[in-house]
Amino acid sequence: MRSVLPYILAVTLLFASCNNDGETDSQKTTPQMLFSSGFEDATYVDQVRDNYQVIRGTDGTTGFTWPIKILGSNFAGIHRIEDDGGSAIENYIESIEGVNGTETAALFQRVNYDIGVTQTPYQINSVQENPSELYISYWMKIDDTSLNGPDNWRAIWEYKTKKYNISRTDGFRMIAFIATDDNGTPHWLLQGDINPTEPIWQVRNYQVPIPREEWFKVEYFLKWSDKPEGYASMRVNGNLVAEHYGATTNDGDNLDFIILTQVYGNTHPMHQWIDNIEIWSGLPE
Repeated sequence: MRSVLPYILAVTLLFASCNNDGETDSQKTTPQMLFSSGFEDATYVDQVRDNYQVIRGTDGTTGFTWPIKILGSNFAGIHRIEDDGGSAIENYIESIEGVNGTETAALFQRVNYDIGVTQTPYQINSVQENPSELYISYWMKIDDTSLNGPDNWRAIWEYKTKKYNISRTDGFRMIAFIATDDNGTPHWLLQGDINPTEPIWQVRNYQVPIPREEWFKVEYFLKWSDKPEGYASMRVNGNLVAEHYGATTNDGDNLDFIILTQVYGNTHPMHQWIDNIEIWSGLPE
């Protein structure tokens, strides 16, 4: 994979703050479910407004209502970036065969071609609270046509702090990729950086298989800290893909937005399905 990395499979993400030094297990609060949806019943993808499509409605199975509202965020939706008047990007909910082999509703997203930095992330914007603990999970299925050949990449999830896009020296981004190396060998990549060309750290994994055209679950676990007590990990189908010990932000910079799902890369067309999203205030027991 080239050193220049532009800017997210079933995914699980946990944030935990560093302000619990000395806290015993008995003092920790029980994690609460903040959001859950499998796109069932009355959920739908709204029309394009100001380059966003907002998912709306109530999931009758879980009782949670779209759009996602967590950590003080005042807006969440699917961002259509350089969609060429609409033809480069598709987002809709469709009925397909699900994880258990039964019919299910799932979010379908596709980038047909690129006109610059064409991408369609689901963003949780304007976050007002650094999470003490946050856990996100979902199932994902990707195509088998992209990521063929050397030096290809596909971003699948990320978050940015508030200064990241301003100075590119004081902010922080954590981002997950599927990538191929110079020999065309696919692998997972988890990275922390202060700008796309300067990774602070990278973890690559060639051992855990990359599923194509089949459902899989990805998990992220993060301790929010600008000190060595921070921690981040990523799992796919229960297998540890990557872990990092150390800061998960930069110089105390606050969380700005989370890209929950992402369709962005350098090989096209690319598509994916997302299902069974869960967000918790900590690692569920």
